[in-house]
Amino acid sequence: MRSNLIFALSRSMGGCIIGFAFLAVSASAQQALTWDQVKAEFEAANPTLKADEINVQEMKDEEITAYLRPNPTLTFSTDGTQVARHDGVWQPLAGTQYQPNFSYLHERRHKRELRLESAKEGTQIAGSQHEDLERNLIFNLRTVFVQTLQAKAVLQLAQADLEYYDKIIEISQARFKAGNIGQVDLDRIELLRVQYESEIQTAIVNLRTSKIQLLQLLDDRTSLEKFDVVGPFDFSDQFQPLETYRQMALDNRPDLRAALESIQQAVTNNRLAIANGSTDPTFGAWYTYNGSFNNPNSNQTLGLNVSVPLRIFDRNQGEKKRTLIDIDRNKKLTDAARAQVFSDVDSAYEQVRSNIALLTPYRDKYKDQATRVRDTVTYSYQRGAASLMDFLNAQSDYRVVQLAYMQLVGAYLTAAGQLNLAVGREAIQ
Repeated sequence: MRSNLIFALSRSMGGCIIGFAFLAVSASAQQALTWDQVKAEFEAANPTLKADEINVQEMKDEEITAYLRPNPTLTFSTDGTQVARHDGVWQPLAGTQYQPNFSYLHERRHKRELRLESAKEGTQIAGSQHEDLERNLIFNLRTVFVQTLQAKAVLQLAQADLEYYDKIIEISQARFKAGNIGQVDLDRIELLRVQYESEIQTAIVNLRTSKIQLLQLLDDRTSLEKFDVVGPFDFSDQFQPLETYRQMALDNRPDLRAALESIQQAVTNNRLAIANGSTDPTFGAWYTYNGSFNNPNSNQTLGLNVSVPLRIFDRNQGEKKRTLIDIDRNKKLTDAARAQVFSDVDSAYEQVRSNIALLTPYRDKYKDQATRVRDTVTYSYQRGAASLMDFLNAQSDYRVVQLAYMQLVGAYLTAAGQLNLAVGREAIQ
């Protein structure tokens, strides 16, 4: 009987290996995408990201508008037109005065340069905010990618468990025919198979749901049967000190960079408000032709003028004060952003550390123990040295431990993605 059990279990493990190999071949045939490929496709196709990228380009184009000079003004006027008759000859335009007038507003105190500087700083802020949007969207993408890998791993585990259990059913049926167990025990063993079938169907639904979410983020219309992803579903206990990740965040977080850039733009806007409070003169020049002058040699004149607004009441006082206050407001927002950076890094760091602390004993001890207990109790049950309840409990414990390990790996990968989000780059692969 022991040789039969060993042979059956060997066939079971062989079936698992074949099943895994079949899944690998299927994934290869479906051109499974790695994380780098998924990320590249996302950056090239995600409509939300592309729309925000266009917004950055729009901000860039506004720099042209900010640096434009005021348009000159050309005025053409006539005066003195009268119906005239001289010696019986009609001369209706003989006394008309013609006057083209040209004027131009001259902006002082480097207003154009300050507008351009403010516009460029606005473009920098928009670029940093675009990077921050990409940072958050990639975190969402990474989370769904991990969920897909976890769903695949759970499905493979469920399929392997069912194959193993089917071998147990075959051996139990042989024992029943030999009279070693009763009909009730055989029925209980066979009834338990429905749980494995249910777990497989649940895993299939979860896998397909994760793929649907991933395809949505990629804006991809590939069918689920032709779409697959591949990547390591494991954890690493290599971990850097907290201060290292804090410094990474201060160097790389685009939202913090956008906050710092907002301070600089607020300073520039205050300088522009002060400049806008200055007086801008308008210079004008005109040429006049008046054919009705008595002196035929002096019927053409030139003139110049300067128009200076008297800024007695409006010296842009409100904008000067508002922009000065806005500098302090942006400094406070930057302090809040910096505090949020530290909070995000510390929280994500603790989550990763906790997951590593839980996963390490599973990897080093509990997984192997659960496998040994299952195989030992199964062997004892087949020889009549263990009860049916012991056998079922050992099967349940094995599944619980293996499933818990996969869930912890998924939680670790999600927490690692959260830490990458917190520091602004992929610090943990």
